Order: sequence, then C-alpha cells, then structure tokens
Amino acid sequence: MENKDYMKLSMDEIVFEGRNKSYGAYLLRKIYDDNMARSAILGILLFILGISMPMIIKMVKGWIPEKADKEIMKEVVLADAPPLDPKKPPPPPPPKVEPPPIKDQIKFVPPKVKKDEEVKEEEPPPPTIEELKDKEIATETKEGDKNGIDASLLEPPPPVVEEKKEEEVFKFVEQMPAYPDGDAAMMKYIREHIRYPAIAKENGIEGTVVIQFVVTKDGDIQRVQVARGIGGGCDEEAARVVKSMPNWKPGKHNGKAVPVSFTLPIRFKLEG
Repeated sequence: MENKDYMKLSMDEIVFEGRNKSYGAYLLRKIYDDNMARSAILGILLFILGISMPMIIKMVKGWIPEKADKEIMKEVVLADAPPLDPKKPPPPPPPKVEPPPIKDQIKFVPPKVKKDEEVKEEEPPPPTIEELKDKEIATETKEGDKNGIDASLLEPPPPVVEEKKEEEVFKFVEQMPAYPDGDAAMMKYIREHIRYPAIAKENGIEGTVVIQFVVTKDGDIQRVQVARGIGGGCDEEAARVVKSMPNWKPGKHNGKAVPVSFTLPIRFKLEG
C-alpha cells in the first residue's frame, strides 16, 4: 500500500481518491471556491454601483452645460387707420322719439275687507275691464292731455305703501291661554274686584255677562267686548274687571305663542 501524506492533500483529492477524476463532479468541486470568490466580488461591485448611481448621474449632469433660452424680440407694426373721406356725409342723427301723450286716468282703488256696517252704498263700484282699456289706473279719475308728457316719464312713481296686515287671531289652539295662577285664582280676583252696580241692585237684576276678549302673544288683554249682557251697569262692570286683570299666559300653536280669542262668563247674583 502506498504511503501518502494526507495532511498535504486537499479535500477533493481525499474524496476522489481511487475514483474517476475525469468525472464532472470533481472539476466542479475544484473550481467552486474560485467561482464563489468571483461572484461575491461581482455582487459587491454591483451593489456599490447601484447605490452610487444617483450621485454619478448628478455629477454627469453638472458637467453638461445647459442651453440657455434665447429671448427673441419681435417688433409688431400696426397698420394705419384708413383715411376719412371728406366727401362722405356724416351719418344722420337718430330719429327723435316723441313722448307718449298722457292717457285718460280712471280711479281704481284696491278693495278692502270691511264689516257690513262700515260699507257705504254711495261708493262707486270698481271699473270693468272695458273701462280700463287704453287707460291708466290712478287714485283719481281725470282726462288725459295729448300734448302733455306723462309724469311717470319725468319722475319716479311714488312708493307703494303696503297696508299692515293684522295678525291672525286663533279661536282654538293646542295650548289655550290661562290666568297666571289658574282658574281658582281668576275667580278669586273677580270676586275681590267686582262691584255690584247700584242700579242692578235696586232693580233686582241678576244673570251672567259673557265677555269676549283677545289674549295677545305677549299675554296682554285686548279687544274686550260684551258678547251677551244683562244691563243695569253689569256689562260695563264685567268689562272693567277683565281689562284690569294682569297679563295671562299666552296660548301656543305648534310651540309658538299666538293671539287667541277667549270667552269668559261672569255671574252677577244678589245675596238673599
């Protein structure tokens, strides 16, 4: 047996001892270390190149001079206006517009809602459509002037004054008005403040006076009137006491305070 110094042999020599070294595995194992060293060096170089690429690009751009934009000045010459022809006549002036003549005016006042006793029969009825044709509506009736000028063309028309509408008074609401401390306190107030009229006492007049009034949205008592009376001064006394009452709690509709009409009976009875 041949003596060999295995300490000097490589791992590949020991493994492939007595085998076919011409086989591919032996060659691959022999050049493996050299290939790994080359691959590691190449990988490190590519990594360094990738990190340094932005800096290299920036440096290369700095070496290339930038092209300056050239400013070009152009001169624009406007053409002269065509000369005026002295033989050509000037344009004619606009035609004069004559103001329209003053039309006939007819009185027409918007109708107002009134009570039957306030309506006056001598008031003329409103004009018909045929009477308003070719006429202007005004507050008085007068004839027009063909040679005159309509005043509406010379000065602005007077401002229209709108009639102030009275606030709607409700009869029934979700929360009716009430005396501050309740009905018992209201009856006590009436007993303490009412004075039986002397004429009613002398004539033995008794009965119930019905007073109607409006409790405003602020709680004030207004429009006090006698809906049904018994005479003898009792009607006036009942109205006086109602007017002297303190403010009530106003009625409410949809959560909002509104004026409400209220009816209150007050009984007059002589003590036997």
